[in-house]
Amino acid sequence: MITRQLSISTPIFILIYGVQEVVVNQFRLPAGGFSVFLIFALVWAILSTPDVAAVSGFVSGLLMDLSPSASGPIGQWTLILLASSYAIAYFGSGNENVKGNPVGVTFFISTTVFFTEILFVITGALLGVQTGSFGQVLLTIFGITLWTLVITPICLPVFSLMFSKI
Repeated sequence: MITRQLSISTPIFILIYGVQEVVVNQFRLPAGGFSVFLIFALVWAILSTPDVAAVSGFVSGLLMDLSPSASGPIGQWTLILLASSYAIAYFGSGNENVKGNPVGVTFFISTTVFFTEILFVITGALLGVQTGSFGQVLLTIFGITLWTLVITPICLPVFSLMFSKI
């Protein structure tokens, strides 16, 4: 079953990654913008079991590491999305109130994006990645979280439908 899910979902991940790189990265939004691919990976993880979420988090993190717009060393996004995807699937697996409620999923995804971005900044600092000032980093993290809160309800029905078809 897991092999079938992974073989069908891999082209979907690559398609959403392509949309992110070709279309969404061209938008210049205030306070950091958003990542449709990150939202997609976390929605996929919350709807999956923890083991499928860990594998999908690894694949999505690897794709984000290969992105030309990614800052940081190879493997940083892979580690972060592996942990974030597993955590969101683990915390959401036993709670049907979260999975069945679009508002709950939206806030859960936005909170996870917030903590994922904080984890990215912390691991980047440990790995020696140059960042801006504390105020700039805080504004960017807040902006990404706010944009995620706005975009997730728009994308959630499409991503849930894609998940339910496999």
